[in-house]
Amino acid sequence: MSIRIATLLDIPAIMQVITDVVPIMRAAGNLQWDDNYPNPQVFEEDINTGQLWVAEVDGEIAGVTAITTEQYPEYAQVGLDTSEEAIVTHRLAVSPHFRGRGLAADLLHQAEVVALERGIPILRIDTNSHNHATQQLFPKLGYSLKGEITLEFRPGLKFVCFEKRLN
Repeated sequence: MSIRIATLLDIPAIMQVITDVVPIMRAAGNLQWDDNYPNPQVFEEDINTGQLWVAEVDGEIAGVTAITTEQYPEYAQVGLDTSEEAIVTHRLAVSPHFRGRGLAADLLHQAEVVALERGIPILRIDTNSHNHATQQLFPKLGYSLKGEITLEFRPGLKFVCFEKRLN
């Protein structure tokens, strides 16, 4: 397994991961993603800004995440100071064909590597309130639960915020 920066040539394989993940999310009541989001254009923007990473297993893309500094203003709903620069993980997905191998943890570790390289000691992430797997994973990796928020651009959904501070 390896983690690397994504290229435009990876988009079809990344979209296959999303295509495989979305029905499982929806079946679990997690309506965070659908047929329209995330889409190839979002991933192309992530690639063009150098913030999209993929996990490869035997040459096949098995997972993806965007490692950004883009914080939602709604993080303030749980007392997070969005004026503090933070590394924020978005669009984290692992193919169901590769679940149970620790790829989500490996991708989140890459966010820590990026944070250390940039001298940014704060990591933040949010997940849909129905995504119980990530809500269990994040604390195991040292993230602290900060609370539940709503996002203006995702009406009707609730999200749970987490933060990790590096020493």
